[in-house]
Amino acid sequence: MKLRKVQGKLKIEHSIVDGVRGVLERLLNENEEIRSIIPGVIRPVRDAKGEVKVRVTVPTTNGWKAIALSAGARQELFISTAWTKDDLEVALARALQR
Repeated sequence: MKLRKVQGKLKIEHSIVDGVRGVLERLLNENEEIRSIIPGVIRPVRDAKGEVKVRVTVPTTNGWKAIALSAGARQELFISTAWTKDDLEVALARALQR
C-alpha cells in the first residue's frame, strides 16, 4: 500500500537520472508533508560525478525547485510542499544518507 502511495506522489513523465529515483522514493516514504515531486529537464554536465547530490534552489508557487546531480547529468526537481527551504534540505540530507 505504501509503495502505491509513493508512486502517486512521484510524477514520472519521462526518465529520471540514475540514482535519483531511490532518493526521491525514500524522501516521500519518510515525509507525509511532501505533496508531490515532479522531475523535469535532464541536461549533461561535467561536475555531476560520484554520489547523488540534491541542491534546493528557488521557491516556486507551491513549493521548491531543486537540482539533482548524478551520472554526468543534472535534473530539475519540482517539490510541492509547504516546508521552508531549511526543512526540505534536512529531509533531503536524511534521504541521501540511506
